[in-house]
Amino acid sequence: MQLVINTYGSYLRKNGDCFLIKYIPDGASEEKVFEVSARKVDSIMITTSAYLSTDAIKFAMDNNIDIIFLDKFGNPYGRVWHSKLGSTTLIRRCQLEIAETEKGLDLAKEWIMTKFSNQIELLDRLKNSREEKEKEIVRYILMLKELREKINNLTGSLEEKRGSIMGLEGSGGKVYFDAINFVMPERFKFAGRSRQPAKDEFNCMLNYGYGVLYSLVEKGCLIAGLDPYIGFVHTDNYNKKSLVFDLIEMFRILVDKTVVYLFSQRQVKKEYFDRLKNGLTLNKEGKKVVIEALNKTFDKGVRYRGRNIKNKDIIQFECHHIANNLIKD
Repeated sequence: MQLVINTYGSYLRKNGDCFLIKYIPDGASEEKVFEVSARKVDSIMITTSAYLSTDAIKFAMDNNIDIIFLDKFGNPYGRVWHSKLGSTTLIRRCQLEIAETEKGLDLAKEWIMTKFSNQIELLDRLKNSREEKEKEIVRYILMLKELREKINNLTGSLEEKRGSIMGLEGSGGKVYFDAINFVMPERFKFAGRSRQPAKDEFNCMLNYGYGVLYSLVEKGCLIAGLDPYIGFVHTDNYNKKSLVFDLIEMFRILVDKTVVYLFSQRQVKKEYFDRLKNGLTLNKEGKKVVIEALNKTFDKGVRYRGRNIKNKDIIQFECHHIANNLIKD
């Protein structure tokens, strides 16, 4: 489970084999206290101003629990993690060696095609319950399939085809979000993607969910021994975790379908959002709704590569799969 601290002034410390959290609920005057065993915690997410004891931080490190700090838009701005490198340095050498080769292109193609396939599958599910919109949704699906095929047909080195990949991916993104907007409830329609801040409620929730997902993908890279800064599709830049931006594409669907279903099942209220000068941000109640829904999605059991695991574990397994294949090659 993710231990989420989202109440201003909360206090986290170690108590035996447990984390102890003290906080005062909004509108209350009395302090509340609860404990959770470290064995039940995968990560600690802090979304507001809070106090942490050094004992709690060391306890988390000793149990391979990372502490992630999110800003008001859901973007991770810091992480406390132990100082050990995951696995062998050979993996990082292999990343550098194949990043600009044909094998690098094959990896990049696989990640983007997986993203398109996930999007097609979601749209296919949505059309099955929307008979009156089925014909138009099918049109969007066919467009995504055509773009996926163009990605599949790319040959050469990654350096030569990076622009083509990013162009096709961008075209696919527009098609996909036009389709999602088409099935949105009328009062929550949106005009494409918008970020930091979001211009509408859908993008506001989506951005926050992507921020949570980003922290899981980064953790997956670190544990598998992959260097988050050595990317393939996304180019190197100062302090840019390019590989995380590459790999997150395969897993965005976990956030997409969570947020889409929150809207389609009418679980979203206008009261979950605060107005900014040039957009919207999620308030505490809105963040709670998104995080609870995401945790249900992450903890859902699925069949993956011949085994039964949780959705969130697919991220770690896929990072290990990539690292193992790099060494094998």
